[in-house]
This record gives sequence, structure tokens and C-alpha cells, in this order.
Amino acid sequence: MTNDTRPTIADVARRAGVSKGLVSFALNGRAGVAPDTRERILAVAADMGFSPSLRARSLSVGRAFACGLVIGRSPDVIAADPFFPSFIAGVEDEFSISGQVLVLAAATPGRHEEETYRGLVADRRVDGVILSDLRAGDPRVALVAELGIAAVTLGVPDVDSPFTSVSVDDGAGIRLAVDHLTDLGHTDIAHVAGPTAMLHGRSRTAAFEAAAADRGIRSRVVPTDFSAADGARATDALLDADVPPTAIVYSNDNMAIAGLGRAQRRGLVVPRDLSITGFDDAEIGRHLFPALTSVATDARGWGAAAARALLAATTGGAAEALALPDPRLIVRASTGAPPTA
Repeated sequence: MTNDTRPTIADVARRAGVSKGLVSFALNGRAGVAPDTRERILAVAADMGFSPSLRARSLSVGRAFACGLVIGRSPDVIAADPFFPSFIAGVEDEFSISGQVLVLAAATPGRHEEETYRGLVADRRVDGVILSDLRAGDPRVALVAELGIAAVTLGVPDVDSPFTSVSVDDGAGIRLAVDHLTDLGHTDIAHVAGPTAMLHGRSRTAAFEAAAADRGIRSRVVPTDFSAADGARATDALLDADVPPTAIVYSNDNMAIAGLGRAQRRGLVVPRDLSITGFDDAEIGRHLFPALTSVATDARGWGAAAARALLAATTGGAAEALALPDPRLIVRASTGAPPTA
């Protein structure tokens, strides 16, 4: 390799001590490469500054070398939700090495969303898509299968699916939060939940209700659209009750932060008067006063795993169900013993 030319796949293969075919398999996430060999090849490629010629590869194999992520939420909710930037960073961790491009679109669930998927495929802009925010009876699974492109679902759909799923047990994190609060002595805990139409919103609510029943405590659930504004509204409704809860388990950190603000505006001291837990462990929660107890999920790792699975699917890999490690509860200063009478 000369100083005035960029490294080629042959240069990467030579330095890594493997064949060009094995380098190609590793860069495209295809099966047949041992994990340690794949990591070594990717490390060599990164060290050499290898960047595949996307145009040449597209012309040679008739593929777009791009994958889509269509987010069916309000742009305001997307902008405020810390999950998506972390998840997308994980996807880019993989795509930056393999030479893929991420095509991102926000679309209103329903007709506009369907048109977005059809347009991506009709224009041959993507080879596959990541389906996020799965819904009950999600029609996108059948739609994408009909369109004939590869896909990966974030979570396991409740309908027949030919696609690989990459999932995290959200319920495990909610159960940890309920157990933590009951161990502190709380017997009246509320859940500010996500939309009932979303499977992960449902699973978190079901886990909360089951955990509360197991521990024999009083519980109540207020559904929201996952936005901070709706989290604030739900918090006000709970604190206005004749007998308000002594702790609230929120389904994401944005709503928990909004709830913390509403409680303090009323003159309540957290956690002396009210304990609060979040979900996703957003960095900002660690810098609040008091710092937010939250369920930690590895959104970036989830994005990387989804990207690897999608790369495998676009090259004919068999569908499988991939389960990531369970969430952890990070205990901080926003939770404590319930107030004494």
C-alpha cells in the first residue's frame, strides 16, 4: 500500500493474516467468522482507516448498502428521548466499519408510516430496516415481509414474524424497581406507564402489576405517551389523589425528571416525601439533585447488536431470537424510606 492510496480489502486481509473473503464476511456481519477473528479484522480495518467503496460495492452486487430506521413517534418525543441517540450511536458503531449507511426517518404511525416504508423500498434506498416500538398486532411486520427486504425487530412481536428479534426484558427492570421500593418500606407505589399500544409499554405495566401483587402492596397505573409533558400531567394526577402514593415508578427518565420537578414545585422533598425511579439511566439523571435512581439498559449496545443482526439478515442469515442481558437498577438519591406518619 502506498502513501497516496487508501487501504483496500486486500491490504486489510494481508495485515490481519486472513483471506479477502473472510474480511468481506466480517465487514458485512455474515456468519462463518469466529468472534475473536471478526474483532481482530474490524480492529485492523479501523486502525488502517479502511473505508469500503460504497458506490463500487453497490454497482457490483445491486445493493444499496444502507439500512433504515423509521421511528413512528412525534418528532417532539423523539427529540427529547435519550434512548434514540444512544441506540443510533450503537448502530453507527457497526455501520461505520461495514460501510453501511443509516437512513433515518420519522413518520406518523399509520398511512404515512406505510408510505415511508414503501418509498424506501421502491427507490431501492435500503437493504433492510430496524423495526422499533413494536405495537400490539403490529402491521409493519407483514408489510416489510411483503416488501421483501430484510428486517430486525427490537423486541419479540406478538404476531408471526420471519425476522430476527433483538430484545431486552424490560419487565425485569421494573420488577427490580418495585422490589427496591418495597424493601425500603413502601406499600403504596404508582406506575407512570408508557402507551398501552406499545408492547414494551404493556410489558412494563404488566411487570409492575405482577410485582406489586407479589409484594402485596397498593398500586395504580397512569398511562402516558412517553413524553415529559404527559409524565408531568400523570404526576399531578397522582399527587392530587386523596391518598397519594409514597413512590412512583416511571417508564422512562424524561417522565421521571418531569415528575421530580412537579413534586418539588409542590414543596415536596424527594425522597423524604416521595421516592422516584426512572428507566433508561440517561446521563442527565445522574446530575440532578437528588440524583435519579433508574433502570439501566445498554441502548448503545442494543443498537450495535441490532445492526450486526441486520447485516447478517441482509446477507441471508437465518432468523433467530437474540436476548440481551437484563437491565440493572442503579440506586441513587431519589429513593428512600417512605414518610412517617
